[in-house]
Amino acid sequence: MDRLQDILGSGFDLILVVLGFSAIIIIHEAGHFFAARWAGIRVLAFAVGFGPALFSYRKGFGFRRGSSEPEYNQLVKAEKTGLGKAELASISPTEYRLNILPFGGYVKMLGQDDADPAAVSTDPDSYQNCIPWKRMVVISAGVVFNIITAAILFVLVFNPAVGLRTEPARIGKVIDSDRPAAVAVATNAAALGVTEPGLKPGDTILSVNGERPSHFNDFSLAIAMSPKDLPIDLRVQREGVDGVLQFAITPKLDDDTRMLSIGAGPYASTSIHSGSRREIATVRKTLDAIGFPGINPGARLVKIDGAPVTSPYQLDKAVNASGGKPIIATFETPASAKSAAALSDITITPRPELPMTKVVAGPKGEEFTVYPRHLLGITPVLTVAAVEDGSPAAKGGIKPGDIFQQIGTTEWPSVSAGMAVIRACKDADLNIVVMRKNAAGEWKETPLGSIRTKSTGQLGFTPDDSAYTSNIVSAWPSMGVTGATPSGGALPGLKPGSRIVAANGKPVSTLGELRTVLKEIVAAGTSGPVALTVQLPTAVASATPPNEQISWPLTPDDASTLTRLRWENPLDSRYFEPERFLWKSETIAGAIPMGLHETHRVMMNTYLTFARLFQGTVKVEHLKGPVGIAHVGVAIADKGPVWLLFFMALISVNLAVINFLPMPIADGGHMVFLLYEQFTGRPPSARFQNAAAICGLVILGTLFLVVTFHDVTNVFTDLKRFFGG
Repeated sequence: MDRLQDILGSGFDLILVVLGFSAIIIIHEAGHFFAARWAGIRVLAFAVGFGPALFSYRKGFGFRRGSSEPEYNQLVKAEKTGLGKAELASISPTEYRLNILPFGGYVKMLGQDDADPAAVSTDPDSYQNCIPWKRMVVISAGVVFNIITAAILFVLVFNPAVGLRTEPARIGKVIDSDRPAAVAVATNAAALGVTEPGLKPGDTILSVNGERPSHFNDFSLAIAMSPKDLPIDLRVQREGVDGVLQFAITPKLDDDTRMLSIGAGPYASTSIHSGSRREIATVRKTLDAIGFPGINPGARLVKIDGAPVTSPYQLDKAVNASGGKPIIATFETPASAKSAAALSDITITPRPELPMTKVVAGPKGEEFTVYPRHLLGITPVLTVAAVEDGSPAAKGGIKPGDIFQQIGTTEWPSVSAGMAVIRACKDADLNIVVMRKNAAGEWKETPLGSIRTKSTGQLGFTPDDSAYTSNIVSAWPSMGVTGATPSGGALPGLKPGSRIVAANGKPVSTLGELRTVLKEIVAAGTSGPVALTVQLPTAVASATPPNEQISWPLTPDDASTLTRLRWENPLDSRYFEPERFLWKSETIAGAIPMGLHETHRVMMNTYLTFARLFQGTVKVEHLKGPVGIAHVGVAIADKGPVWLLFFMALISVNLAVINFLPMPIADGGHMVFLLYEQFTGRPPSARFQNAAAICGLVILGTLFLVVTFHDVTNVFTDLKRFFGG
């Protein structure tokens, strides 16, 4: 029932987006229409939609089912033969029609045909007989109407009574330890007494290349649109620092989005993610999987060990300072129609932090990037964090917590190796064997047999690793890792499937515990190699694994790395909703310059997108056609009517900019021809215009097909995810 309601809600949002997009096109055509009437050009039709006419209206004829054009053309023909002139004088040449496909619209002027530049008219009120500068007004009027529409919509959004709820321009979680945001050092750090590198949660972004971002999306877009391989000038204000920190950060291509990024997310609030019914169900499932079934979506973090808190990053700090001891986080579940507000205490057990390494894996041409955990090169095994409903993994019996003993022919795969095997096998059968805890808490081998992957090379589970659940090890990645292999990844005799059961005689049951023992060894200044007691894998599951002693000489770099490692928060800021503010003007008068500024900003970014497309930092797959616009629009419409208005304003500006580019068959191409005619006194030849129109159609048609292919692929991917396929 919930899924049916989600489908109906998405269908309604799609209708709103399509109607809104059509309205923007109709407004564009209305600009042409009114300008043509002003210029004295005969307008034959103003149509809403495409295809055959359902209804039409023409002054002198009134309302008709279908089009009145055939009847009107007969009167025109009769007039030319000397008959019916008086009757024709009382009838308007313009037909207003509603066509069968109510998406967009068009204006038809006498003597103007984009598809056939040679189709001209000698009548005095034809398009060709209008002087060039007036035709320029007619051609540009559609774009002007779109820009005016966008400005009006932005003013409506920003007025004091409305506003747009969005993320402030503040830094939240720095996503990966080797991303530019994590390693950048402020150019004036020493002068301001800042010793740690990187951006920090809570940093307020004052400017990017001299421009102040209005919200976090502004900041992200400025990064994505920045020049390739050139640093951005970033100014931030940090609490406790007396002065503005200045950074020169060079963005890098993000492996997931394929756009430039520095690797920082928006600032998080103290509320756990919520949203639609489906989103809430996903959040509940994720919280259950990581061991926090007592936290409800929408619950707010209010205390840590009894002390009030204002951000989830205080929870990270408390975990780092805990020394590994459990801490108590108090959450408040808001009141509802069925229950009163309630407080609940959740015990959070810190996890030993482990290093992460960038690994590029996967078949050639389909490479992907992961950041797996390891312990100085000792690598955990791929495990299952969560399973998608209805996925091949769920149907095949894979369960959260399973450790993969075998995927295909690969035994005890690491995260990167296991994902690479699965992605390389599209719509193919893979033999799966997992280790699973029984009722007594013992790990037992569980063969699952053959499971068929999706056509996208997926099984439908969220990957994790065994670092905090087991002492079984995998192999250090053999490919796709930059830099030297850490000492633990080059230990002879440490075979995949081995269990490390002790270090210098101290028992360990997980790699996390091994890290704690190694830190103690380093802190104590114990000399000599570390003696690892290892249970080697056996060919027979019931056999007693033999023990072997492996000598591990820790290097000075190993000791330094261990010293820096702290404690990891299993409930970090990714599980909390972004902080939001109401982006609006304080006065109605102030909403006008805000709307005009946003219109100008979107226009400039649209032009910049094309520049970055040629430079390669923006890819063709980032562009959106009608399918992609509808796809994105449905997601935005789900946020509420204000976001839909804002989205329509963005579309209106983008339509204006794209339509006025100097491309044949677009308004910008017509403007180029008119400028030529204005200065030479004659239009380009019909042959040249035809050739330009054909070239334009080929270029735009090819681009449309490529963009639509990516759009449809994304839609089907989301549909499969929605239906659990």
